[in-house]
Amino acid sequence: MDDPRAQRLFGDSLVAPGDLASSPFRVDRDRIVSSPFLARLAGVTQVISPGGAGLLVHNRLTHSLKVAQVGRAIAERLQAADPDLAGKLGGCDPDVVEAAALAHDLGHPPFGHLGERVLDRLARQRLGLRDGFEGNAQSYRIVTSTEIRGQATIGLNLTNAVRAAILKYPWTRLTHPDPHPRFMDPPPRGAAAVPDDPDGGSLKFGAYSTEIADVRAARAPFSGRVADWQQTVEASVMDAADDIAYAIHDLEDVHRVGVLQQGAVAAELMAWQRWGPESDTNRAGGAIESLRRQLHRKDGWIADDSAFADAVELVRAELVDGLLARPFDGSLESEARVAAFSANWTRRLVDAVEMIGQPAVRSGHVQLSREQWHEVQILKFVQNRFVLERPDLALHQRGQGRLLASLVEALLSWLTDPDEAQRLPRRLRDLVELAEAELPPGTPERVQRARGRAIVDFVAGLTDSQAVGLMEALSGRSRQLWTDALVL
Repeated sequence: MDDPRAQRLFGDSLVAPGDLASSPFRVDRDRIVSSPFLARLAGVTQVISPGGAGLLVHNRLTHSLKVAQVGRAIAERLQAADPDLAGKLGGCDPDVVEAAALAHDLGHPPFGHLGERVLDRLARQRLGLRDGFEGNAQSYRIVTSTEIRGQATIGLNLTNAVRAAILKYPWTRLTHPDPHPRFMDPPPRGAAAVPDDPDGGSLKFGAYSTEIADVRAARAPFSGRVADWQQTVEASVMDAADDIAYAIHDLEDVHRVGVLQQGAVAAELMAWQRWGPESDTNRAGGAIESLRRQLHRKDGWIADDSAFADAVELVRAELVDGLLARPFDGSLESEARVAAFSANWTRRLVDAVEMIGQPAVRSGHVQLSREQWHEVQILKFVQNRFVLERPDLALHQRGQGRLLASLVEALLSWLTDPDEAQRLPRRLRDLVELAEAELPPGTPERVQRARGRAIVDFVAGLTDSQAVGLMEALSGRSRQLWTDALVL
């Protein structure tokens, strides 16, 4: 292919005979949709574990589908509004955005962000992997991992444009690009160093060091168009769509299951609106005041007190006095209220997305207008403050964290047992071979590092229920001999 954006890592060996007549980016989308990696996300937690909710709530698959829907709507509008700027920056193809949105969460492990934090800690501290674990980097690894002994292809062989659009954080944890963006002042969003660990690299990153060559190839067509550390336009659209979906659709879930209480949210928002010049953030309204101050510290390029106050009032009126005014009871009327809230907010935010030629360092080439940016911050605040900080959720998540830690230990013990070499799960053996082939000969502790990465890849590829079932079996508590083996 002549278009460098449409080039693949390994030619077109996986493209069906009739596919080349259509957009290569649409082919990418179809590959992602038909992959087992996307199907797995139906069993992975978004915010609330589906098994404990008693109602239908979002999982990583339905979240990804909504991000793809929102992202495509944004891309179509921006491409039509300013095709010259889009072309100058490298393109804003709706098919690319949709494909990237579908793929952006492929690497998320069991139990959502909790699983991500636990696996990162275990990868760095127990398994000796400097790159640790990061869900975005794991997604990129899934779509680009290519060969085991030069034969079996397990990646998706996507085009440069789609791979670049998946890179929400287009840097590795420690070294790429050089100079690394964590040393910028201010650093790009997500690039700041790991707290209390000056040698830990960036907190968020888009690829492991083993995929640096793939990152360079994917980003090559955008060289000179966007900065080395900056998202492509299509990645920026996907990122904005992810923010919008999280801010709106996850609120649906917590309303459905009754954990988002009108009184608590109303008390915080209304108390802040009555604040004077006092500075005590321990009183009612203090949490949202802390958010206002944090936005000024981190995002002074867009933070505005008037827009912040307007956003608090709008969320109070439409969420507190609107959606939360009556509990969700499963009726058609309740469903209609949820659907109307989601549709109205989605339309409002999608229509407010802009493309910018010279963005701030902590922004992308695609961003929400000032007013809607503040509204998203308030919506996310409600979710973080009144759901994610709940002690009952913490109790549940601590148990899930212990389960993942025990699972990693059990697999490491199995993998290092010389008497069990021939009885290891085939998938785990394949992953060890792949990880070892990625490391140059003579790499210190090559075998141990390969085993560690293979265990992380294996655990990250499980659903919530598979992780629970596998740990049950490895603990000797399960009696379902043959069905347990299906997890492997």
